[in-house]
Amino acid sequence: MRFSVSVKPFRGQLDVAAFAGVFMLLLVFVLLASLVYTPGVSVSLPFAEGLPGTDRPTIEVAVDSSGRYYHQNQLIAEPALRARLREAATNSAAPPTLVVRMDQKASHEMLVHLTMLAREAGINDTLLATSPGSSETIPLPKP
Repeated sequence: MRFSVSVKPFRGQLDVAAFAGVFMLLLVFVLLASLVYTPGVSVSLPFAEGLPGTDRPTIEVAVDSSGRYYHQNQLIAEPALRARLREAATNSAAPPTLVVRMDQKASHEMLVHLTMLAREAGINDTLLATSPGSSETIPLPKP
């Protein structure tokens, strides 16, 4: 049994208005995408290349340029952070490592304070998170 084929390929000119309409919609979506809220903490990490990591469980804490602490993408006060760090240290099978995502503009004193807070909670190792890059792209201060 043979079926008749009634589909013929389109051989006319393409309509430019349809392509222009799709292009305008894409342009609007790209422009509006920058206005959409992105969840999380905005932290500008320092640049470094080839630093060691850790193979143990990690606990991440972010410090913004104002010196506020964030744990699990939520603003947290120091006493509550101390309690969560102590809880994480006791519930972990291996000794955890604190990974600090600290903004470049935050003070060194904040890093030391957070490290001492973690030691009080039972976490002895602290690592500073960095963005990949080389020192050639960053001008170093002259002595």
